Amino acid sequence: MLESLSYTFMQNALIAGFLVSIISGIIGSLIVVNRMVFLAGGIAHSAYGGIGISIYFGLPMLLSTSVFSINITIFISILTYKNREKLDSIIGLTWAMGMSFGILLVDLTPGYNADLISYLFGSILAVSTSDIIYMFVVLIVILCILFCFYRDILAVSYDTSYAYLRGIKTKLFYTLILLMASISIVIAIKIVGLILVIALLSIPTYISSKFVSSLMQMMILSSCFSCIFTFIGLVLSYNYDLSSGPSIILVSSIFMLLILIIERIYKKYNFNT
Repeated sequence: MLESLSYTFMQNALIAGFLVSIISGIIGSLIVVNRMVFLAGGIAHSAYGGIGISIYFGLPMLLSTSVFSINITIFISILTYKNREKLDSIIGLTWAMGMSFGILLVDLTPGYNADLISYLFGSILAVSTSDIIYMFVVLIVILCILFCFYRDILAVSYDTSYAYLRGIKTKLFYTLILLMASISIVIAIKIVGLILVIALLSIPTYISSKFVSSLMQMMILSSCFSCIFTFIGLVLSYNYDLSSGPSIILVSSIFMLLILIIERIYKKYNFNT
């Protein structure tokens, strides 16, 4: 593995993996706490429309997909803030429209041979320097937002009604959380793809929730777990010539399974004693 670090693409993959891991740990915690996992899945699949736009018009994938996803997210936020019971229907609508729109644009792109696997399962080894810069900027923006509005975001995440009574602009922060999630999902798609992005956001968060008692601790520990899983996944993919995205998620899933088994044994032992 060490000799592979002499290659630029491996250096980029490691840097991108760690940046996305930190972003995923932070945003994944917000998604889980706000019970937005299914919503995140809808945004992820809707983002394929942005991928189609980037392919058809020859635009940077991350930028065009981010802009498309932001618009989809604002649309979802406006329609569901006061009508949460419509959330499933709206997500289903945007999910189907986004993917259909993206696929049709890919079909209409002259001479383009669609490599769907790279979008479905990620292409971390193809990350460019410009992608890394974009990821770094997004991470800094997210950290700045958390630094300035952490208490408001915390209040909205756990009790929207109480936050509203305190004078917090709940609709603004609800939308802000969705927007941060949207951009983070687009970035994560570059690493693990459309199909596996929810696993990257939720598995480390679920594991960390077993060991922490606050949202901030969850964000930090989730980011650490994500970095570890990403590194191990990259090592495995390099040594055994495997796909990087699925390798990262498989490592995460195995670790989560071990945690569940240990927890089950621990509870059973305590109950018996």
